[in-house]
Amino acid sequence: MFKPSFSKRSDIVSRPGGEVWAVSDRARERADAGDDIIFLCVGDPNFDTPEPILDYVRARLGVGRTHYSPAAGEPVLRSAIAAIETRVSPHPCSADDVIIFPGGTNAIYSVLSCLLDPGDKLVIPEPMYIGYVGIVDALQLQVQPAAFSAAENFRFDIEVIKAAITDETRAVMINTPGNPSGAMATPEQLRELAAYCRERGIWLISDEVYSMITFARRHTTLRAAAEHLDNIVVIDGLSKSHAMSGWRLGWAVAEGPLAERLADFGGATIFGCPQFIQDAAAFALEFDRYFVEEMRSAYEARRDLVVQRVNRIPGIRCEAPEAGMFVMVDISQVADSSLAFAEELLDATGVSVLPGEAFGPGAARHVRVTLATSEIELSRALDRIEAFLSVRASGAA
Repeated sequence: MFKPSFSKRSDIVSRPGGEVWAVSDRARERADAGDDIIFLCVGDPNFDTPEPILDYVRARLGVGRTHYSPAAGEPVLRSAIAAIETRVSPHPCSADDVIIFPGGTNAIYSVLSCLLDPGDKLVIPEPMYIGYVGIVDALQLQVQPAAFSAAENFRFDIEVIKAAITDETRAVMINTPGNPSGAMATPEQLRELAAYCRERGIWLISDEVYSMITFARRHTTLRAAAEHLDNIVVIDGLSKSHAMSGWRLGWAVAEGPLAERLADFGGATIFGCPQFIQDAAAFALEFDRYFVEEMRSAYEARRDLVVQRVNRIPGIRCEAPEAGMFVMVDISQVADSSLAFAEELLDATGVSVLPGEAFGPGAARHVRVTLATSEIELSRALDRIEAFLSVRASGAA
């Protein structure tokens, strides 16, 4: 009789974050059963893709843009991205430097696949986006964590990154603006880190998918800050900034031999991305100013609402993030475990938040609250959280 067996790699990838995502999964099950659940756990924008983009993609479908695409991506999209990179950087960018992938996550997987071998060491700051875990585990990489300080709201700290680098480090991967913290690297930090890594023969990869959702100041891309680009890779996409998460469109920008390797790797593994989606992405990047600013303003208003309300609730606190779609809430005064807190909160109130354990030990007494829902829903959730903590405190007294 046939007994199915599976690869060790698939077993590894199926495990990361299981416990923390179980809270979200249970919330989804309850919502499907008819319970009034408020989801503050997932970073999927609640905006619809802007109508002009939908109109454009319908037109492209109508003219037969449904065939195979070049492995590196459609020239019109690669040129549009290169033009943006050239406009914001002192370094000209060629369309040949841009490789298109089905989402930022696949771009990261492809970049790491082309740069590192099993067993190689990679420095990643914490708190770390949970989506990295499955990738580095599948590729059998060894993560050297660089733990940013919770007491300083996880601000970007170049000295912490440098301290984590050893003679065995092959690459550093940063996320700016960061998920979950919203922390941003300064141009000076990026320039210094790029030079430091280059001097030591280390690749520097920058995940910048929240680049268009900033509040305190504009984002500076690593390509603009670095003096030299031969050890630099920048990853970005449209999921967050353009409410196109389900379209699965991202890219990597790199020079010379690495760009060629990425094109070959993409051709062998994904065989190109849909033509009509790439056409829509190129259109979105050209005519996006109004709706990107509209969404950015909405996220800022939601951030301000959450920060003000949370800091009026006894026992929990937070600071305003510089960017992104999340607020990290410090629950250390009311709970020792964010996982237990998130489970208790869901059971008692129907509010689902993401436990900080997902992002590394330093965030274990925080929960992540998404801004990807309306102000009305955020207010309802915060009302429930406030009542929950009030009852909890009364019971403890």
